[in-house]
Amino acid sequence: MAALYTAVATATGEGRAGGRAATDDGALDVVLAVPSALGGPGGGTNPEQLFAAGWASCFHSALKSVAAAEKTVLSDSAVVAEIGLVPDGSGGYGLEAALHVEVSGLDQDVAERLVEKAHQVCPYSNATRGNIAVRLTTTTDAAAPANA
Repeated sequence: MAALYTAVATATGEGRAGGRAATDDGALDVVLAVPSALGGPGGGTNPEQLFAAGWASCFHSALKSVAAAEKTVLSDSAVVAEIGLVPDGSGGYGLEAALHVEVSGLDQDVAERLVEKAHQVCPYSNATRGNIAVRLTTTTDAAAPANA
């Protein structure tokens, strides 16, 4: 099947240690840097942040899509993606992920069902399924007091 869209990005320089990543259309052009949490200088983004931003936005779109298909209105929602860089035990590295989905105005069970459906259709979720540990959490304000 032919791709509906192909994103093109090029990384140059020293990779995550002072390189640059840019898309062919110029919409994204970032300096890369090892984060200070890993002993680097910080001051730039890194592949894990880019992956987190991509997955969060893709998952949020999937959530909106499955909600719309079920005629469920999501008036306020957000997806927070955490991507962890973990040693793989052989001198290399792997990833782990946590997706925290926040929705307002829905019962917890409805929100969790939508999140699970989104996890089944999101391209990032499908690409990583079985390859990295992924933890999904869903929170709603449905249990909050009316004047909170």
